[in-house]
Amino acid sequence: MSEEVILSTTNLSKSFSTGGVLQHILKNLNIEIYKGEFLVIMGSSGAGKSTLLYSISGMDKPSLGEVVCCGENITKYSTDKLADFRSRHCGFVFQQVNLVGSMSLMDNVLTLGLLGKTPKAEIIERAKKLFEKVDIPEITQAKFPNQVSGGEGQRAAIVRALINNPDILFADEPTGALNAANTKAVLDIFTEFNQEGQTVVMVTHDIKSARRADRIIYLDDGKVAGECRLGKYVSGDQDRHDRLGAFLTGMGW
Repeated sequence: MSEEVILSTTNLSKSFSTGGVLQHILKNLNIEIYKGEFLVIMGSSGAGKSTLLYSISGMDKPSLGEVVCCGENITKYSTDKLADFRSRHCGFVFQQVNLVGSMSLMDNVLTLGLLGKTPKAEIIERAKKLFEKVDIPEITQAKFPNQVSGGEGQRAAIVRALINNPDILFADEPTGALNAANTKAVLDIFTEFNQEGQTVVMVTHDIKSARRADRIIYLDDGKVAGECRLGKYVSGDQDRHDRLGAFLTGMGW
């Protein structure tokens, strides 16, 4: 894994007002994410995992502090400029696939891909290769989201997230709504792309998902309570399994 920093935060903080009471969700976080790594963010419910993901990806704005991503300080960007930044640098996969129901899987992907300046023929070719890579045949690509399984829909959502060749793939509980077989399929896809150089940042509650990480950041009450470096994933690595278990136990998981 390269030690080139692709994203960093300085005193990142995020607060919300609920019923007139200010809730501090993220508290002065200073983190670095490296190009080509598979980073997993874990923590108990309400620790700030998804808030951190949205704050560092330009989906939301922090209350205080700075985020530098892909060489750009995005902290003061306008809503429109953030949208442009995300389209150029970020891909997103969520727990729910969020595909447009009135469009085929292929059209869902092409609609996003054609928003950029890449020629249409090049986008179509890239979409075909990505669909092949995630094992969705041409006949299924023409189907609508309600005609495919949850696993196929999520794999199509991954293709959509990767169509513009993002610098970072952000994922928020991407296997949370999937069964065991589809969870493994999605994790295998993330692992394959990561091992080819794709930077992945994923929020998860799932230990099997966390095992795929190069590094895990554990949040507690809006702060980094600890981190665990596991290195690149190798299937069946018992030492990796044991180290992760010991780390999570130490974090009070």
